[in-house]
Amino acid sequence: MASIVVVGGTGYTGAAIVREAVARGHQVVAVSRSRPHDPVEGVRYVTGPAEQVAADVVPGADAVVATLSPRGDMAGRLVEVYTELARLAADAGARYLQIGGFSSLRPAPGAPRFVEGELAEEYRAEALEGEATRVMLAERAPEQLDWVFVSPAGSYGAWAPGERTGRYRVGGEVALVDAEGGSRISGADFAAAVVDEIENPTHHREHIGVAY
Repeated sequence: MASIVVVGGTGYTGAAIVREAVARGHQVVAVSRSRPHDPVEGVRYVTGPAEQVAADVVPGADAVVATLSPRGDMAGRLVEVYTELARLAADAGARYLQIGGFSSLRPAPGAPRFVEGELAEEYRAEALEGEATRVMLAERAPEQLDWVFVSPAGSYGAWAPGERTGRYRVGGEVALVDAEGGSRISGADFAAAVVDEIENPTHHREHIGVAY
């Protein structure tokens, strides 16, 4: 059994990871600004800004999963907050899994990342900030931190929840696509991939993508 802290534990991705981890018998702390409408039995919910409460819950953790989004009052602050979470995880000797976006992946080996190309204006700021958090890990993470930056498929989110299939593929920083050229993953299968990586550490200080 691992002790897992999920920052953003009541959001779409965070809540799915919390449910998956608890179902497997792990000890889970979910950090969020507000209490969940449907709390999961066995989860310890800690409310408050991540940068204020993390120092109280990260020490002693085996893994920290960061699932915040650069929206609302977090917009423009994600790099700062994640830098502190990474430092705390390093000091605690915990693995650090940071959930990013699809746009940080590349369409082909050596090709520019999607975020470096044309993006719809309504998604551009969020994509750029998410990519900045990846750069922070790749270039400035503490040397002793065992981190993984995880990008979901292109079709992923509350608007496309999908169903649990019990399968997924894990790739590197080049986007995985199916036979029709699509890129998708359900919330449940993405959560399973994250918890599998916690239980069986396979990737270290690298960027991975998860899709069908």
